[in-house]
Amino acid sequence: MAEPLLVARRMTRRFGGLAACDGVDLALARGELHALLGPNGAGKSTLINLLSGDLAPTSGSILYRGVEIAQLPPDRRSRMGLGRSYQKTNIFPAFTVIENARLAAQSRRPRPWALFADASGDAAALSRAKRGLELAGLADHVERQAGALSHGEQRQLEIAMVLATEPQVLLLDEPLAGMGAEESQRMVALLKRLSAEHAILLVEHDMDAVFALADVITVMVNGQVLESGPPAAIRASANVQRAYLGHDEAAHG
Repeated sequence: MAEPLLVARRMTRRFGGLAACDGVDLALARGELHALLGPNGAGKSTLINLLSGDLAPTSGSILYRGVEIAQLPPDRRSRMGLGRSYQKTNIFPAFTVIENARLAAQSRRPRPWALFADASGDAAALSRAKRGLELAGLADHVERQAGALSHGEQRQLEIAMVLATEPQVLLLDEPLAGMGAEESQRMVALLKRLSAEHAILLVEHDMDAVFALADVITVMVNGQVLESGPPAAIRASANVQRAYLGHDEAAHG
């Protein structure tokens, strides 16, 4: 097992008397896709928001390459190597595909002294943008308007924008949401390719995709970790079957 890039210890977030995330431990390693499952309200989105910096923890620690980052803002975490996608597609629909990716790449290296410079002349940002689009399978769509892409292609573009920041850790929140069968297959293939070179945390409700992709699955219930382990162990767990999967779904596939 590779050394984890990102380690969360006893992560807790309280909203008044409610613990949306309660003492959660998690480790993400390069070359490993770690899926996060649980019913609605289990704390999955809260946990990914804590890791990305969109929420501050009430208590707990987050180490990225051994450095404590729990109090750092999202932009600092992004520049260190954390990339995050959201449940709702987050692109600039009026811009072209390459412009979307280039804007993301530029965020990795702000140039306040170049206020009046032509952004398209930033060769390094353009190179990162093209690389992100290539990895995401959109190299043939660079001049298309982002708003004209299909839903699945827009989700690919969002991941390309994340990749343009050259992350080491990918925090992906329901990337298959709203997709048809063909689009889901393309996204599953993309995630499988990306998992070879990145540490990935995947929040997803598509159970077939999760069990096809995941190396490790963590199941959350009521803000706490119920079980964590390889897919076969999670599928066979009586606790998971009772709390989330259900016997019929657990036996599927």
